[in-house]
Amino acid sequence: MQGKDLRIVFMGTPDFAVASLQALVEGGYTIVGVITAPDKPAGRGKKLHESAVKQYAVEQGLNVLQPEKLKNPEFLDELRALEADLQVVVAFRMLPEVVWDMPRLGTFNLHGSLLPQYRGAAPLNWAVINGETKTGVTTFLLAHEIDTGKILFRKEIDIWENDTVGTIHDALMGIGAKLVVETVDALAAGDYKAIPQEELVEDGEEIKHAPKIFKEDCKIDWTADADAVRNLIRGLSPYPAAWSNLKHKETGQETATKIFMAMRVEDNKNTPPGTLESDGKHFLKVACANGWLQITDLQIAGKKRMKVQDFLRGFQQIGDYTFL
Repeated sequence: MQGKDLRIVFMGTPDFAVASLQALVEGGYTIVGVITAPDKPAGRGKKLHESAVKQYAVEQGLNVLQPEKLKNPEFLDELRALEADLQVVVAFRMLPEVVWDMPRLGTFNLHGSLLPQYRGAAPLNWAVINGETKTGVTTFLLAHEIDTGKILFRKEIDIWENDTVGTIHDALMGIGAKLVVETVDALAAGDYKAIPQEELVEDGEEIKHAPKIFKEDCKIDWTADADAVRNLIRGLSPYPAAWSNLKHKETGQETATKIFMAMRVEDNKNTPPGTLESDGKHFLKVACANGWLQITDLQIAGKKRMKVQDFLRGFQQIGDYTFL
């Protein structure tokens, strides 16, 4: 059987998932339904916001379902009526067994890591934060425990020194879309081997996890190693962004500041972490435990993201501040 003959239900929500859906649509595959998140109020006017996947699916005239609860009997009836051969999941919520076990060929997920490493909600972020030099995407068959099903295919890429989670996201979005198409074709043809994840764990290898990221995870600890701080900044840029508070040395006033990129410039031997150094025009450095980082892109509360030179023009008393 050809992949294009399969009746496919696609499940996804953000931009990352759109590339995979688009690859299937433009490849002539039969998409009988698209499942995505319900519209949610967003912005100051609380207008209903449609997911990126819904917007694309509607443009293509695809059948869209937006269940509040995946175990809702009415939704399950609608899903069965689609008579899907296969379900494809990209950046969606956890599925109950009654959903993922429904199609005859099962359900596979595209995950943003080289499983079994970095199971969880934020694999791209944690790979960069932890200073990894490689990551990738994996397709695997869904099972009871999240991100633990048998692996179908993996594709590896390098993480370069100046990559951020944003550049990795964009690279893997396209690579993942191609892998989704390849996986659909392989499942249709029966040309694959599903490998239990434990078979890919080498003796003594530590399994790292990728839990959801909260605001406190994004707070910079300037007493940490400079490379670790830089990796945190890269792993959260551009979203949700690493942050720290600029504190006025005399008044104690604090200003929340997001930092999007910083470069390691020199060692630090005696300067207290959080100390700032600047010429007031071109550069802004901050001391970490063992080195200085030169900030290149940042955003203070109430302002837009800017280059450090633009920031310094409007923040001329930077010498009166320190980072907490």
